[in-house]
Amino acid sequence: MSTTDTIASPPPGQGRSAGAPAATNRPMTSEERRVIFASSLGTVFEWYDFYLYGSLAAIIAAHFFSGVNPTAGFIFALLAFAAGFAVRPFGALVFGRLGDLVGRKYTFLITILIMGLSTFLVGVLPSYSSIGMAAPVILIILRLLQGLALGGEYGGAATYVAEHAPQNRRGFYTSWIQTTATMGLFLSLLLILGIRSALGEEAFLSWGWRVPFLISAVLLIISVWIRMRLNESPAFKKMKEEGTQSEAPIKESFGQWRNLKIVILALLGLTAGQAVVWYTGQFYALFFLTKSLGVEANTANILIALALLLGTPFFVVFGALSDKIGRKPIIMAGCLIAALAYFPVFKAITHFGNPALEHAQATAPVTIVADPATCSFQFNPVGTASFTSSCDILKAFMASNSVNYENVAAPAGTLAVARIGDEEFPAFEGAGMSKADFTARSAQLREALTQSIRAHGYPAKADPTQINYFMVVVLLTFLVILVTMVYGPIAAMLVEMFPTRIRYTSMSLPYHIGNGWFGGFLPPVAFAIVAATGNIYDGLWYPIGIAVMSLVIGTLFVKETRHNDINA
Repeated sequence: MSTTDTIASPPPGQGRSAGAPAATNRPMTSEERRVIFASSLGTVFEWYDFYLYGSLAAIIAAHFFSGVNPTAGFIFALLAFAAGFAVRPFGALVFGRLGDLVGRKYTFLITILIMGLSTFLVGVLPSYSSIGMAAPVILIILRLLQGLALGGEYGGAATYVAEHAPQNRRGFYTSWIQTTATMGLFLSLLLILGIRSALGEEAFLSWGWRVPFLISAVLLIISVWIRMRLNESPAFKKMKEEGTQSEAPIKESFGQWRNLKIVILALLGLTAGQAVVWYTGQFYALFFLTKSLGVEANTANILIALALLLGTPFFVVFGALSDKIGRKPIIMAGCLIAALAYFPVFKAITHFGNPALEHAQATAPVTIVADPATCSFQFNPVGTASFTSSCDILKAFMASNSVNYENVAAPAGTLAVARIGDEEFPAFEGAGMSKADFTARSAQLREALTQSIRAHGYPAKADPTQINYFMVVVLLTFLVILVTMVYGPIAAMLVEMFPTRIRYTSMSLPYHIGNGWFGGFLPPVAFAIVAATGNIYDGLWYPIGIAVMSLVIGTLFVKETRHNDINA
C-alpha cells in the first residue's frame, strides 16, 4: 500500500464518520465546557511557567551563573535555556506511553504537578552566592523537568479534549487548547511588566523577579483541583472496557512501518512548518524588534502583547473553520502565505520600526573582504564553539549591529578587512591568543567599528519618536494571524491521524520534535545565516525553507482527516 493510500484512509482502529453521533448543531454540554476550560487553563499555566525563564533569562543568569568563569557561565546559561526545548520529545515518549497505558486524565495531572512544582522551586532556589555551583546545576535540572512535563502536557490536553468533542466540532473544541501557548506567553509578559512597574527596577532585579515563579503555586492548586474533578475520556474508557489497549505503545507507534510513516509525515508535512511559522510570528518577531532593530525591550514586549491580544481569537476562528472546509487547506495556506510574505513584512517592520536603520542600509553599504575558508557558519546553540578567525570576528559584529554587508573573497591566508565607506578596518586572528589579549583586541576593534557605523548613520537603537507604533502592531498582528492559521487546526488533525490505542504517544512525538527542535532552533540558525550572508533578512530563509518543505510534503502526501471517527 502506498503512503498516500495509508493517510487517505483512517489509521488502524478508526472508522469513517458514518458511525459517529450526528451532533452538528447541538449546544456544548456543561461537561464539555469543563473539559475545555480545565485543559486550557492547565496548559496556559504550563506555557506561562515555561516562558518565564525565557523572559527573565538575563536576570536569572546574573543570579545563578555569576560565580563561574565567563565561558562556563555562558555555556550553562545557554544549556539551561536549550534544555527545556531539547527534552520535549523525550517527555512526549515518557508521558505519551503512560497516557496510552493508564489514561489521559491521570497523565496530564502528573505533568502539571511536575511543571508547577519545578517552576515554584525556581522561585525559591538560592542563588550562586548562597550555595555555589549547586545553584546552576539544580536550575538546569528544573528546566529539564519543565521540558519533560511540557512534552507530555500538550498531547494529553489535545487528545483529552478531542476525545470529548462531537465528531464534527473537534476543530472548534481543540482550538481552545491552541490559544494556550499564546495566552501563556501573554500572561507571563503581563505579570512581569506589572510586577516590574509596581516594585521598581532595583527591587525587581534583586528579588522581585521571583514573584512570577512563586505565583505559579496558586495557579497550580487551582489547575489540579479542576483536573481532579474530570472524568476519563470516553474513547479511552471504551478501549479499556473492550480490552484493546496497546501493551507497548512506543513499539507499536514507531516500530511498525504503517504507523511510523504517518508519524514521519505528521512531522515533515505538518508540525515542522507549523512550528517555524509559529516561532517566527511570536519569538523571532520579538528577537527582530529588540536585537535587529534596537527597539527598547519593554516597548517591544508591549507591541508583541498587543498583537497577541488582537490575533489570539483567530485560533478559534480557524479551528471552527477547519470543521467546515478541512484542516489541511488552512494549514497549507498558512505555510504558503508565510513563505510569500515574510520578506516584505519584515522589511516593512524595519521601515516603520527603525527608519534610520533602513536609510543607513540603503546609503552606507559595507563590504567584508575575507578568505572564505576562514569564515564559519556560526551556529552554536549550546555555546561550546568559539569563532575567533578574523572573518568570524567581523561578521559577528556586523550581524549583531544589524549592518548589511557584501562578501568579497580575498586570497588564501589574508586577514579579513571591513570596508565602511572609504575607511578600512583590518581584523585579527584570535586563535592561540590568551583570553586577556583576545578580549582587549576585540574591544579595541569593536570601538573603532562602532564609531564608524554610527558616523555612517547606523543607529545604536530605534528612536522612539520615529516608530510608527500603529503600523508595527498591524504587521505583528498579521504574523500572529498566520500563526493561528497553521496552529489552530493542527491539534484536531494530529489526533485524527492515529488510533486511540497509540494516539497520545504517536501524536506527541512529531509535535514536540517539530516545535522543540525545528522551531526552537530558529533564532540561532537565523543569526548564523545572517552572519554568513551579510543581510539581516536572510535569517528568514530558514522558516521559509521549512514552511515550503511542509507545504510540498503535506500537499502531496497528507490527506484530510476531519471525517475520521476517532471513537471507532
